[in-house]
Amino acid sequence: MRHIHQAGEKLFVDYSGATMPIVNPDTGEIRSAEIFVATLGASNYTFAMASWTQRKADWIDAHVNAFEFFGGTPEVIVPDQLRSAVSKPCRYEPVINASYQHMASYYKTVVIPARPLKPKDKAKAENAVLIVQRWILARLRHQTFFTLADLNITIKILLEDLNQRQFKKLPGSRLSQFELLDKPTMGSFPDKPYELSPIHIGRD
Repeated sequence: MRHIHQAGEKLFVDYSGATMPIVNPDTGEIRSAEIFVATLGASNYTFAMASWTQRKADWIDAHVNAFEFFGGTPEVIVPDQLRSAVSKPCRYEPVINASYQHMASYYKTVVIPARPLKPKDKAKAENAVLIVQRWILARLRHQTFFTLADLNITIKILLEDLNQRQFKKLPGSRLSQFELLDKPTMGSFPDKPYELSPIHIGRD
């Protein structure tokens, strides 16, 4: 049965699993960048960016960038129960990391992690990950990147193409559905983006 998502309600977030290599131009050393993916439940409008790690600072920074991209905040953030989101995993009452909770409160949203072994809870995130892998990462596999910033510039360009691509079985595109459904109902955010304090990291 198809699950109907309310406009502006849920933002599903995850890492792609597939990474992108970045080459140090001076030493030739290759370092892998993680790919963060976020998608809105109603429109499937999708955001992606590269970070060096999945640790809390990069995890929260990716959320801040996602909110800026969407131009608003959802009522609920739905992550997996990864360590950067949850300090004590549990099927029914997981404990959210203090730093992650503080960021969510700053943007007046709440975190409700997907339940373990409940694939329907995070189906949107998994689908978005597959789409980003197919339509963005696969198109970059023959390119060489020397900085994280260069990679993110290219991802941003390909995101525009992805979100404007017409659906095969539904009317419009992710962008048109976002403008129709999610954008008018998303919450506004503070004048200044959230900045992670070392105090909050230390509390986790």
